[in-house]
Amino acid sequence: MSLSFPSDFIWGTATAAYQIEGGAREIGRTPSIWDTFSHTPGKVENGDTGDTAADHIHRRAEDVRLMADLGVNAYRFSVSWSRVQPIGRGPAVQRGLDFYRKLVDDLLERGIRPVLTLYHWDLPHDLETAGGWPVRETAFRFAEYARILGDALGDRVDRWVTLNEPWCSAFLGYASGVHAPGRTDPVLALRAAHHLNLGHGLAAQALRTVLPRRAQITVCHNAAAVRARSQSPEDLDARRRIDALANRIFTGPMLSGAYPEDLFKDTARITDWSFVKADDAATIHQPLDWLGVNYYTPHLVSAATGTGADASRRDSRTRGAGEKSPWPGADSVTFHQPPGEVTEMGWSVDPTGLYDVLMRYTREAPEVPLVITENGAAYDDKPDAQGAVHDPDRIRFLHGHLSAVHRAMADGADVRGYFLWSLLDNFEWERGYGKRFGAVHVDYGTQVRTPKSSARWYARLTETGILPDAAV
Repeated sequence: MSLSFPSDFIWGTATAAYQIEGGAREIGRTPSIWDTFSHTPGKVENGDTGDTAADHIHRRAEDVRLMADLGVNAYRFSVSWSRVQPIGRGPAVQRGLDFYRKLVDDLLERGIRPVLTLYHWDLPHDLETAGGWPVRETAFRFAEYARILGDALGDRVDRWVTLNEPWCSAFLGYASGVHAPGRTDPVLALRAAHHLNLGHGLAAQALRTVLPRRAQITVCHNAAAVRARSQSPEDLDARRRIDALANRIFTGPMLSGAYPEDLFKDTARITDWSFVKADDAATIHQPLDWLGVNYYTPHLVSAATGTGADASRRDSRTRGAGEKSPWPGADSVTFHQPPGEVTEMGWSVDPTGLYDVLMRYTREAPEVPLVITENGAAYDDKPDAQGAVHDPDRIRFLHGHLSAVHRAMADGADVRGYFLWSLLDNFEWERGYGKRFGAVHVDYGTQVRTPKSSARWYARLTETGILPDAAV
């Protein structure tokens, strides 16, 4: 039986500024933490940087045409903070704003709704030098930046995302150090998580003061489906610990107005959480017009089966497990590779995890609509002798996950849209250019774009609203 989606369903695609833009020193831009990190030897595979990336800064119009060919009606992109506000404070650089004004105009001319993400991990280097996200002041600087963007683009952009995956910013950036800025201090990571939450709340408040009433504001979480390897009390407690750090540290204050008490107990030997001020929870708990859900793969955990010192590092989902754990207070937890198929990233392919997180949010916050703001997979895509790029594995991945979305909707989840990650092959953070997530292949030497088989498959879906067969 064919699976059909509502006629008003949002079909989109998504990117991030540092991953595609390039132009690292152009139109007013100064270094972000990812410029500094990627130029540090040994931090990124093959010494790759985002200096040129997919050269979107010069190929904006071509890339918007590719979106139109996909038939999408929405595009989620992020703004490079340091292109707009080079040192993270003070007046905006109009040349930087003009790039995003032109991008938005191009999108609207094609009938594509712009969905603007304020922060996708590229903190201005100067703010990191001043302490970064572990410092409370950064949250207030973020709100100032949000107001600048709202003033400049609020007349044409009506959907706004404050943060993308704050878990990655806090715990990969400040605990395990495999992401920028590369710091490895669990106390700083927990402080960063709180100040990212606070920054979200302050930015939402700032946007509400300058945006039209029709504007919608949200946040995107990398929702974690955390599963216990067994039903033993020890394994169930391991799941609880990771769920607190992966999910509830953010959704607790954002959706319910309070941090989970078990999180405080689990991390009491690390910090007393005195950096949380009396009114912070109320500031963080801002109304959300919908919730962005990013999903790739589930976690499978148990009580420690090896030494506690290395147990919590073995997690293929953390995008390159480092020597330090991204899970403060969870040294007693072991991560396991789930059985079955994996992507080129080594991540388990399991659409049931997406179904599970959608149903969880439906139970816990039934009043908040959901949008899948990222979902996709990396595979070893290469052009054939004729220059075509066939990616049947990605088509099967998308078919399986969109089937899970349809099932969740049938079971009561209020899902309003789906954004394919990603439009283009791009700079995949600490993995450099070796992992390809795009529906469009990019030859990084020539910057030639070639739509893959999955792009044509997705275009059929966006045109008809009916899920095409996975066979190719």
